[in-house]
Amino acid sequence: MKIGFDNEKYLKMQSEHIRDRINQFDNKLYLEFGGKLFDDFHASRVLPGFAPDAKLRMLMQLSDQAEIVMAISASDIEKNKIRGDLGITYDSDVLRLIDEFRGRGLYVGSVVITQYSGQHSADAFKKRLQKLGIPVYIHYTIPGYPHNVPLIVSDEGYGKNEYIETTRPLVVVTAPGPGSGKMATCLSQLYHEHKRGVNAGYAKYETFPIWNLPLKHPVNLAYEAATADLNDVNMIDPFHLEAYDVTTVNYNRDVEIFPVLRAIFQQIFGESPYKSPTDMGVNMAGNCIVDDAACCEASRQEIIRRYYNAVDGIADGSRSETEAYKIELLMKQENIVAADRTTVSPALVRAEATGAPAAAMELLDGRIITGKTSDLLGSSAALLLNALKDLSGIEHDVHVLSPESIAPIQTLKTKYLGSKNPRLHTDEVLIALSATAAQSEDAQKALSCLPQLKGCQVHSSVMLSDVDRKMFQRLGCDLTCEPKFQ
Repeated sequence: MKIGFDNEKYLKMQSEHIRDRINQFDNKLYLEFGGKLFDDFHASRVLPGFAPDAKLRMLMQLSDQAEIVMAISASDIEKNKIRGDLGITYDSDVLRLIDEFRGRGLYVGSVVITQYSGQHSADAFKKRLQKLGIPVYIHYTIPGYPHNVPLIVSDEGYGKNEYIETTRPLVVVTAPGPGSGKMATCLSQLYHEHKRGVNAGYAKYETFPIWNLPLKHPVNLAYEAATADLNDVNMIDPFHLEAYDVTTVNYNRDVEIFPVLRAIFQQIFGESPYKSPTDMGVNMAGNCIVDDAACCEASRQEIIRRYYNAVDGIADGSRSETEAYKIELLMKQENIVAADRTTVSPALVRAEATGAPAAAMELLDGRIITGKTSDLLGSSAALLLNALKDLSGIEHDVHVLSPESIAPIQTLKTKYLGSKNPRLHTDEVLIALSATAAQSEDAQKALSCLPQLKGCQVHSSVMLSDVDRKMFQRLGCDLTCEPKFQ
């Protein structure tokens, strides 16, 4: 995998830029943090070299100046909203994030419950946080938000919200997911700070779209593919073009809301500190791309992966056809097809040759490994074993797992646990390999190569079970599947 992004340059440049923005105001900046603070795997896939925890590491460079405020919507607490990638509720994720931040030496000042209108579950969550010693503040729903500016910027609007006590110059407002009220929290604080005579500032930190790349650059198109379910569209920032005669890229929601934001700024300060949505941003990622061709190719591959996720979702009923159609249009713009994913053809060819499901993996050095369905193993389990054997230099015809060691697991599955499928899944193969490693040097060697699977590309000729999907995810492999049930 070619490196296309200078992560160390990014950490240095980004932290310096945020410090400069703090100094533009009364040494008080509310920074809305969009996207994921760590585990930002989309960014690491489309910008090869970008560390998944780069934003968190950047923030750690500002740890002496920064405090974190976690925002969570009362309505999300009430309906037990789930984080799709982790499968946990937003309120549980708030507690997880607080532990993560504190574990990295970052100061978490408080939690704000937004859009509150008397939800009992929000009251219970507030009490739970207070018992843990975490300060909690309440922000209320405002009728006509965000367009009724005279009401919003008044004692009956932002003025009703509880003022969040903060002690540091940089206040990072983050949340478990979108729609949590991060921007409203920042603007409410600006109102309260202004009433206290403090000229605090607001800025927005989101990695995508990258404002100083072309509108149709593959990195920005990959962001559109990633947000196809949200109907986000990248567009030229018309306010920036008018103010500076410079073309920059933003996305539709920020452009649409900017006139309202500008009116709110004018109501609070008398004038707006920003002339465009781009002005509000502080993202330096576009300045740290060192190999544009590598990032372009990585982004094209991400668009294909997103396409497969969308069509698989149509097959299992979890996604709409509109999402897939939108990504198909992006693929046409880039002149790419699904077969441009290097693992697709080998998996389909092996499946056709064997008349059963098959899978293929591209190792980090470009080698392609395949796996077929057998009496003992499912295709993804066979692929995993074949890849580990190849990486550890074990001959293909050598059995790292003997049929005798697999048989008891099959008996357990079919005779005692009621499974109709005797073949081993990926997790069962790894457990069997671990048990065998106590007596087998080959099994030990194969097991030691598991970390080398991180970043490998996998394609299956059929949709895999949740068990196999999650295992590839935990191994760090990027998985796609044909939209076909086995």
